[in-house]
Amino acid sequence: MIAIAGTLGTGLFLGSGNALREGGPLGALIGYALVGSVGYATLCSLGEMTSFAPISGTFPHYAARWVDPAFGFALGWNYFYTSAISTPVEITAAGILLTYWDPDTGHQAAYTAAITICVCAINIFGVRYFGEAEFMFSIIKILLITMLIITGLVVDLGGGPTHDRIGFRYWRNPGPVAATGLEPKLIGLDRLLAIISVIVQAAFSFQGMELVAVAASETESPRRNIGKAVRRVFWRILIFYILGILITGMLVPYNDGNLLNDSGTAAESPYVIAFTRAGIKVLPAVINACVFTSAFSAGNSCVFSASRILYGLALRGQAPKIFAYCTKQGLPIAAVLAASCFAWLSFMNVSAGSETVFNWFVNLSTTGGFFSWGAMCVTYLRFYKGLKVQGIDRTKFSYYNRLQPWLAWWAIGWLAFFILINGYAVFWSFRASNFVTDYINIPIFLGLYIFWKILKRTKAWRPEEMDFVTAIPSMEETEVPEVPPTTFLGKIASIIF
Repeated sequence: MIAIAGTLGTGLFLGSGNALREGGPLGALIGYALVGSVGYATLCSLGEMTSFAPISGTFPHYAARWVDPAFGFALGWNYFYTSAISTPVEITAAGILLTYWDPDTGHQAAYTAAITICVCAINIFGVRYFGEAEFMFSIIKILLITMLIITGLVVDLGGGPTHDRIGFRYWRNPGPVAATGLEPKLIGLDRLLAIISVIVQAAFSFQGMELVAVAASETESPRRNIGKAVRRVFWRILIFYILGILITGMLVPYNDGNLLNDSGTAAESPYVIAFTRAGIKVLPAVINACVFTSAFSAGNSCVFSASRILYGLALRGQAPKIFAYCTKQGLPIAAVLAASCFAWLSFMNVSAGSETVFNWFVNLSTTGGFFSWGAMCVTYLRFYKGLKVQGIDRTKFSYYNRLQPWLAWWAIGWLAFFILINGYAVFWSFRASNFVTDYINIPIFLGLYIFWKILKRTKAWRPEEMDFVTAIPSMEETEVPEVPPTTFLGKIASIIF
């Protein structure tokens, strides 16, 4: 369920409209399929390490343990600030969605405050409340995207009120791939740039899948359940994302004027545009309500992941010790409060003067996600090498993938490309502020690594030196017998989730 909550969000329900506008139906499909394959490869790498060692700190701990303590320090702080600054972005999106019903911008500050308090409260109350909230949000998301795909297919085949059979009409006119206008004399290059622009949007949509590993140490039977989640995420990506993008590309032409609407509400969703064109009036409000829960869920997840990563850093002495303090119930309350403080930055977007700085946060969070995914895959390659040298049979793990280590190499290659092309547009219309926010994560990550390397004089672990034993719980300590569902609904739920 956490894997679903982490992947289905505003990036699909609203961001797909921007992807369609920038890349066209085929360009959007290629971009989302490519990034989806990279996300899946990353999750497979992380899932194998997590099922072997479901411990606090997760992937920054793995990086420090099997690559270099300085590498773990850089990954941990990179992921922390990426998650922390993503929190106000999602809270702001949730607040804007409420203006669909109340367009009075004077109320936006009150809505932002209410959402921020709720997000912080859920995380302060503990993992039980977080899990229950995410379970509810996941059900809403699945029902919404399933309804949208089925309804979209019906409308495309002529089952709407207008009985207009659309088919692949918009793939022929205006065409399968849009143009950026940056290279009007080189049509092929211009269309390639359009597909590249989709990749950046798609990357934002897929970030969050790794949350399933962040919660490993607080999950019941983590080895079995995390392995199960990773195995099923491929089908979720294929059905929900790829099929969803395909349907939107069939229903709405990429040059539709409504796609240019930057309201931030359901009005810019390609599904709403398609159903409005088909004469279906009731769905926009329903979609807006469901998308609001997606944005709220994303903000909730960002606080959770940032707090757990900060807690893990404190346990390893890579963050102030105060953040390792836990309540009697095991809640890292100091880390949760620290992560929650970033949520209040959402008020920056209420003031027009701070909007530019707020947009920088959006760019930083996306680029930081590329570094996190890449570092996870680098860690997996070292993990894989260490197991091989020490003669540990990974096929006996509760989860492993036969396509490794090629999946990790696939992800690393593309992620390096994504990082380089993230700000490609700035080279056609150079602005220093855009260039800095697009590429500043490169010196930040390297700076964090070099700082800890020099301060602590760390060294990279050789494969024969890697520790695959200390503090790693046994199967008996983490797993409880699985109780198979007995009811019909229970069996259906076990298949879906």
